[in-house]
Amino acid sequence: MATTRPKSEKGRLELAEIKRLIEMIERSPITEFELVDKDLRIRISKNGKEPAAMQMVAAQPMTMAQPAHMPMSPSPASADGQGAAPAPAPAKVTSLHEVKSPMVGTLYRAPAPDAEPYVRVGDLVEPGKVLCIVEAMKLMNELESEISGRIVEICVENAQPVEFGQVLFRIDTAA
Repeated sequence: MATTRPKSEKGRLELAEIKRLIEMIERSPITEFELVDKDLRIRISKNGKEPAAMQMVAAQPMTMAQPAHMPMSPSPASADGQGAAPAPAPAKVTSLHEVKSPMVGTLYRAPAPDAEPYVRVGDLVEPGKVLCIVEAMKLMNELESEISGRIVEICVENAQPVEFGQVLFRIDTAA
């Protein structure tokens, strides 16, 4: 089925037509839509409960304005001899390593229900130290630390289901 798109006199979509297209996509089960025509590209995407977002890109290079959150370069010294205000301190660099689940399963923090957990928050770990067990299809898989550091967060409770790639532990490697 061929569809034609409404065009203005110059062959471009009018803003009202683009808005109508966005409204139609929002009401439909479609989650993503893209229209490409010569030097015009329109992409509409619905993410969860947010309204559809629209992105238009022209083929010609465009100059970008400096984002508001970027620090501006210092201004030259004023006539009275005082320089610009000192630059803000750089953002704190974190040394956290996230240990993620390698599979879907159930996480167990101890080798047995009445045993002590393998690790607690504040414990130092070395490569090869068992952090937990992930049970998948009746197989008990020990998950070992790959780095040295201190456990700063345990993100999953004992006997809870975990997904592939879910963060289980955060380890501070600077410790």
